[in-house]
Amino acid sequence: MEENELKIILTTLINLPSENELVEFKEVKNNYDFRKIGKYFSALSNEANLLNQDYAWLIFGIEDKTRQIVGTNYRSTNLNNLKKEIADKITNQITFIEIHQIYIDNKRVIMFQIPSSPKGIPIAFEGHYYARNHESLVPLSIDKIEKIRSVNIKCFEEQIAKHDISNAEVFKYLSTETYFDLLNLPYPSDQSSVIEKFISEKILVIKNNKLSITNLGALLLAKRLEDFDTVFRKTIRVIIYKGKSKVETIREQIGGKGYALGFDGLVDFINSQLPANEEIEKALRKEVTMYPTLAIRELVANALIHQDFEVKGFPMVEIYQDRIEISNSGTPLIKPDRFIDGYESRNERLSDIMRRMYICEEIGSGIDKVIFNVELYQLPAIKFQVVNSRTSIIMYSYKQLNDMDRDDKIRACYQHACLKYVSNEKMTNQTLRERFNIEEKNLSIASRIIADTIEAGLIKIENPESNSKKHRSYIPYWL
Repeated sequence: MEENELKIILTTLINLPSENELVEFKEVKNNYDFRKIGKYFSALSNEANLLNQDYAWLIFGIEDKTRQIVGTNYRSTNLNNLKKEIADKITNQITFIEIHQIYIDNKRVIMFQIPSSPKGIPIAFEGHYYARNHESLVPLSIDKIEKIRSVNIKCFEEQIAKHDISNAEVFKYLSTETYFDLLNLPYPSDQSSVIEKFISEKILVIKNNKLSITNLGALLLAKRLEDFDTVFRKTIRVIIYKGKSKVETIREQIGGKGYALGFDGLVDFINSQLPANEEIEKALRKEVTMYPTLAIRELVANALIHQDFEVKGFPMVEIYQDRIEISNSGTPLIKPDRFIDGYESRNERLSDIMRRMYICEEIGSGIDKVIFNVELYQLPAIKFQVVNSRTSIIMYSYKQLNDMDRDDKIRACYQHACLKYVSNEKMTNQTLRERFNIEEKNLSIASRIIADTIEAGLIKIENPESNSKKHRSYIPYWL
C-alpha cells in the first residue's frame, strides 16, 4: 500500500466509535511482550475470517483511550525479523501481510496488517486459539472454531499473496512479459489488457475494487519471491554434495524467481553441476551428460507442480556423486508405483499454466518419458520414495548390470513392463535384454530377472494358459 492510502486507513480506524474485532491500538513506547503480539495475531486473524474480511489491524503508536498519535520506538532497527518470529509460532507459518511504518507529524506509527485465516481453519499461537470480545482478548470459543472450520476452503493457488496493490505494482512485482513470451502471445499495447488477462488466469483478483496478487501469480511470475511471504518458503533449493552422503556440502543455491520466470535457468544450473562422461566418436572427444536433460527437466517440473503447499518444506534437488534426488513436500495422491500410468494433480491451475508454457509434458506423459530416457542412457531404474510427508524421485548414475542389486533389477523390470504397456506394446525376454544390453546368448539372465519380478508381485504373464515360453509377454500387476 502507498503511504497516502495507509494514512487514510489509519484516520478511518482512529475515528471509529471504539475498537472492534478487527482493530487494536497500542501506545507501546519501546518494548512490548512478543507473546502478546502473537495472541493478538491469532485473535485478529480469526475475527477477520469470521467477519469475511481479508485482514485486520494491530497498530502501535496510538494511545488506546484518547486515540492520540503518540508515536513508538518499538524495534526501530529489526522490525521485519518479527515476520519470521511470528511465523515460527503461528499455525502453518502464517505471518503478517505487511508491517507498515508511517510518520505523522514526525511520529512513527507501526501498522501490522494481519491476514484472515486462509484455509478454513482457526489460527493458533503456540497451540492456543484466541478471539476478541469487543476490546478484550479471549480464548476462541468452540462455536467460533466450528464456524471457521465450516468456511469454504480456497486452494492455495487462489489465496492472496499480496493484498490491495495498484496497477503499477502489478508490473513492479510480476514479470508480465514472461507470461506472454512463454505462451507465445503478443504483448498487449496497454496495461489494462495485461491486467484483464491476468484476472482471467486467476493470477490477479479484484475485491472491493482493489487488485490483489494470488499465490498462483506469485509462484509463477514473481520477479523476487522474497517479496511474497506466502510463497517465499516454497523456493527451490539445489544442494551439491562432495561424495555419496550429506557430510560435506560443496554448494547450495536457492531460487529467487517465480517458477516460470526462473525455470530454464534452474535446469541449466542443475545440468552444469552434474558429472559428464567422455565419449569418443570418430576420433573426436565429446562430453555427454551423465543424466538425460529431458528427465531432469520433467522431474524438476513435477516437484514444483505436485508439492503440497499446506505442508512445511520446499522443493529440493540434491546432487551426489552417484545419484540425483529431486523431492517435494507432501505425499502423492496416487501410489508411487502407478506414477507411470496414472495422474492426479494437487495444484490444477499451476499444472495447467506450466504445461501451456511447455515447462513440463502433457498430462500423464511425463514419467514415462523419464523412464524411456533412463533406459536409453542405460541407467539403473529410478526410485520413488515417500518418507515423512515428503516425496522423492532418485535417479542413479550408470552401473553395469553386475553391479546392480536384486532390487535395482526388479524395479527396472517393472518400470520397463509399465513403459511398454503405456506405449501399447508388451514386455518380453527380448525387450528386457535390450533394456539391460544383455546378449542373446545370456537370455537366462533376463529370465531370472523376470522370475524375480513376478515373485515380487510386480508383473505377471499376459497369457498364463499359453505353453509357448519363447513368445511369452508380461504386463504390470495392476492389469
